[in-house]
Amino acid sequence: MKITLGWPHERTVRDFLAATASAPLSYPEVGATRTGEPVPGYDNDRNRICLGEGEAVFQAACDSLRHWRQFPQHWVRIRPNTAPPQAGQRVAMVARAFGVTFVNAAEVVYTIDEPRRFGFAYGTSTAHVECGEERFLIEWLPDNTVWYELRAFSRPRHWLIRLGCPLARRLQRQFVRDSQATL
Repeated sequence: MKITLGWPHERTVRDFLAATASAPLSYPEVGATRTGEPVPGYDNDRNRICLGEGEAVFQAACDSLRHWRQFPQHWVRIRPNTAPPQAGQRVAMVARAFGVTFVNAAEVVYTIDEPRRFGFAYGTSTAHVECGEERFLIEWLPDNTVWYELRAFSRPRHWLIRLGCPLARRLQRQFVRDSQATL
């Protein structure tokens, strides 16, 4: 994890990712968001919103996930965001709140690419302020509705986040609302 006062330069983020490339994932329950079962010892969240109906809505939502557009750019960014998510891919999750920017390393742990379901999950590395996993999923149900689901389990890892846990949880809830609005 790296802390800056402004948005970091792209080179700073690239250097951070290179320096943390071998950092292991920070939790043993890798892939646990697949099951939908709560993971003991973590805050577990599941949020769904209906995006609309039909194939066009489904395809547009999937395209948004492929291009990392579910991240509200005014305060959360993924770098690099030029390639669709794929298992093993390392990314920096850059989040700005209260004038401070946190650069965190995460890894895509699995993808879902089915005719009526598309998504992926990424997990935190030891170079992240949190510990856990988050899944982003688009589903086109038999009733023709298209749903966006965020499922996560997490707990604070860095002492600063543990100290400000209620605020961190508030920011997580704000991320969900902003991500849903973005899609």
